[in-house]
Amino acid sequence: MQKWIMSKNELASYYEEIKECQRCALSATRTNVVFGAGDHNADLLFVGEAPGKNEDLSGKPFVGAAGKLLQYLLSTIDLTRDDVFIANVLKCRPPGNRDPKVEEIKTCRPYLDRQIELLDPKVICTLGNFATKLLLDTGEGITGLHGKRVEADGRLVIPSFHPAAALYNPSLQGKLEQDFKVLSAAISEMPELGKEPSESASGIIPF
Repeated sequence: MQKWIMSKNELASYYEEIKECQRCALSATRTNVVFGAGDHNADLLFVGEAPGKNEDLSGKPFVGAAGKLLQYLLSTIDLTRDDVFIANVLKCRPPGNRDPKVEEIKTCRPYLDRQIELLDPKVICTLGNFATKLLLDTGEGITGLHGKRVEADGRLVIPSFHPAAALYNPSLQGKLEQDFKVLSAAISEMPELGKEPSESASGIIPF
């Protein structure tokens, strides 16, 4: 089935709708809503946990050390940030980079669900426990699920560790690299992936 091609303005308009969100207490401590960034017609979506300090200041996801590692991991499978879309479960930074609270995830989830609906990715790579448990509706942790292919709501979901975890535990980087090989293999088995949309429809969302 051919992917529905979305206008860049549709995703940009949705960002305008939510960028001043006041639905939870995180709005009082954030600097910026971190909506997401990348190709609005990408077939591959990465979903992380929540913005950190650098992301909060810049308004862009994965721009710190974890972002550099993600960029490296993408390069190992011949992709760049411009080839994918990157978002988070939470759009605002939890103070002190603490874990997201259940109520915060519940409050913010409609935003992620709408992003997925608009982006219409064929493959989602969840990064870490929170994104994996949320999108797979499971209590199983990332240690047991990473690198597996799971069908969820008509899409292929491949969980992996959050790059930030590998910064604290370098032994996880090898597992991340293996998970990205699984991701690459899955993409290569779906020949419709990677086809360029029309020039008028393509573009990078620079949030």
